[in-house]
Amino acid sequence: MKYNSLSIYSMRISFLTLIYFFWTTVSSFSQKTQSRADFVDLVNPLMGTASKPSLSTGNTYPAITLPWGMNCWMPQTGKMGDGWAYTYDADKLRGFKQTHQPSPWINDYGQFAIMPITGKIRFNEDERASWFSHKSEVAKPYYYKVYLADHDVTTEISPTERAAALRFTFPQTDEAHVVIDALDKGSSIRIIPRENKIVGYTTKNSGGVPANFKNYFVIQFDKPFANTATWHGKELSLKELEQTANHVGAVVSFKTEKGEQVNARVASSFISPEQAERNLAEIGNDSFDTVKDKAKSVWNTELGRVSAEGGTDDQLRTFYSCLYRTMLFPRKFYELDANKKVVHYSPYNGEVLPGYMFTDNGFWDTFRAAFPLFNLLQPTMNSHIMEGLVNAYKESGFLPEWASPGHRDCMVGSNSASIIADAYLKGIRTGYDINTLYEAILKNTQTEGPLSSVGRKGAPYYNRLGYVPYDVKINENAARTLEYAYDDFTIYQLAKELKRPQSEIDLFAKRSQNYRNLFDPTTKLMRGKNENGTFQSLFNPFKWGDAFTEGNSWHYTWSVFHDVQGLVDLMGGRREFTKMLDSVFVVPPVFDDSYYGFVIHEIREMQIMNMGNYAHGNQPIQHMIYLYNYAGQPWKSQYWLREVMNRMYQPTPDGYCGDEDNGQTSAWYVFSAMGFYPVCPGTDQYVLGAPLFKKVTLKLENGKTVTINAPSNNAQNRYIKTLTVNGKAYSPNWLSHKGLMQGATLDFQMTDKPNTQRGTKEADFPYSFSAAKR
Repeated sequence: MKYNSLSIYSMRISFLTLIYFFWTTVSSFSQKTQSRADFVDLVNPLMGTASKPSLSTGNTYPAITLPWGMNCWMPQTGKMGDGWAYTYDADKLRGFKQTHQPSPWINDYGQFAIMPITGKIRFNEDERASWFSHKSEVAKPYYYKVYLADHDVTTEISPTERAAALRFTFPQTDEAHVVIDALDKGSSIRIIPRENKIVGYTTKNSGGVPANFKNYFVIQFDKPFANTATWHGKELSLKELEQTANHVGAVVSFKTEKGEQVNARVASSFISPEQAERNLAEIGNDSFDTVKDKAKSVWNTELGRVSAEGGTDDQLRTFYSCLYRTMLFPRKFYELDANKKVVHYSPYNGEVLPGYMFTDNGFWDTFRAAFPLFNLLQPTMNSHIMEGLVNAYKESGFLPEWASPGHRDCMVGSNSASIIADAYLKGIRTGYDINTLYEAILKNTQTEGPLSSVGRKGAPYYNRLGYVPYDVKINENAARTLEYAYDDFTIYQLAKELKRPQSEIDLFAKRSQNYRNLFDPTTKLMRGKNENGTFQSLFNPFKWGDAFTEGNSWHYTWSVFHDVQGLVDLMGGRREFTKMLDSVFVVPPVFDDSYYGFVIHEIREMQIMNMGNYAHGNQPIQHMIYLYNYAGQPWKSQYWLREVMNRMYQPTPDGYCGDEDNGQTSAWYVFSAMGFYPVCPGTDQYVLGAPLFKKVTLKLENGKTVTINAPSNNAQNRYIKTLTVNGKAYSPNWLSHKGLMQGATLDFQMTDKPNTQRGTKEADFPYSFSAAKR
């Protein structure tokens, strides 16, 4: 065969094209594979930061930390003491703060701030503030960077669990400074020039601390100080190296070349100055970039326990941003002593004691999905948390229902019972004393605590009447009754497992049915009841608060997690039950705010979401959509779950539809995107929804793998046509925790039309106490 020059040229072009195509394909595949390993770079720590007291889109801040790290770092836009310490719409930064804040409503403790400046020394938080732009801001869980325009300084932060590396890039100047603000309410600071070091403590807090509470800090610079100053109040001293007063701070100064980087290593301790120095060893001699790389690796390992594929970029970013939020609280409140033993400063009695301690968590929020997620993905961590609960009980006499860092008077219920029972029943049984925790749970059922949030407010009424009355001056009485009844179910489950006396088991089985005492058959809703047995009057089911907690009767009626079949029966059967579920989305977002005297942000968030009276921005109703599975209409769960995921979560500063709340609202998304949800912690079951992604792989701590395949998943195909588990057809509307922990493969065939035949038989319904007793 003969070839002319043109054909040879064409062949060369074709060959080169083929090589180019092959190379770009391999390169693209390599880039995608690499990006899949960097799960942490899908996280947006700014998700939920466009918030304010009147409207929450998360009420979050960018937490620069390690998973469950004792300390977080954050850029500070708000004034000292403002719970909204970072808001996305702000245009000035006042400093970079070590923080332990679990929510703006609870506020902060153990905080101090650092701020680089140039020019004249300015230590007041308003005077030292600088304009900044989000366009010159990089926020990752393991790294934060921003340009401070007024000072021509770039600040970078990267964390360890109890320390952080800070790097400041200065311009050429003889007036480069770093301001340290130990904040008000009692603080101390000392400059040690020969060591390029600053030490001190802060006592600023928002409650829940013993009298001897201090957070000791140490800051080690890598450049000698050209000048030093200290200050208290409004007075600056160029001579004093030490100050102790209500509000003190320090300024250290440098002469810098253009682009010169000054590094600071920072650590703190709740135990002692010496322990703060030990905590600084977490960084050791690591460079800033090494600290950053190590922090990134830690986050990738933890986030990589769940590998999601086959969603849009926004869905993946939302998923991993939510997964990140589930790993911030409860935070580690323990340290490693000179012998590397776990010790903690007790936020309850002020002593330094051996063992684990965790804090900054409200169980009213997190018992629902955040702690069940730990039981699935982080059982060892949750065993440490259980030991921490043992220590909290021993040191204070009560289980901490809302701790920050000690007991705080916030929210209702005694939901520590749910958290403890769910962990033990799901196989987390080593490393802590379950008998001590059971003793603490029993004490809760019998006792009103020193704060309304510990023990059980109204316990004598509840134990005598089977409900907390509406007319005995105990606010949010119906909410308390419903949550106590559910908690009693979890105690019943735990008591059986611990082989407690039958009379005790029977008592809590009976009390688990106390929800029935508040059901009003005329409205088919839960309603406050007076001590004499009559229902409250007048009754407005749209009234927020009053008998309920941050919700109304339409929201709390569904808080019968353990006995949905019992609620179905009370409502007159499945048809009436599903009609009532449907009504939540049909009735307009009307409300009565008279209990509060103004529109609280939770009300506003419901009102503006265009989903009727469904209030996903707060916790009481977040499980409700899954309840269609208990009445033979699982396709409605599948429809509404996708609606909520699509409409109420985005990886943006306004990405949530209410308070994120210590990982709970995020855990709802993580579970729902995987395709199942723990409606009733304290049982072995997860209730089915429908997966969001084409594939999710769970790498369990025990070495097993759960693979969730839904290859036909897309925006239209939100309904389950068929499901096989380990290759076998599967019709139930629930999955077993035990089964998942043994490793499993779930294959979903998704479709754009509801399958009204699947999951409709009573045998397919999830667990209910009443059904199990029949």
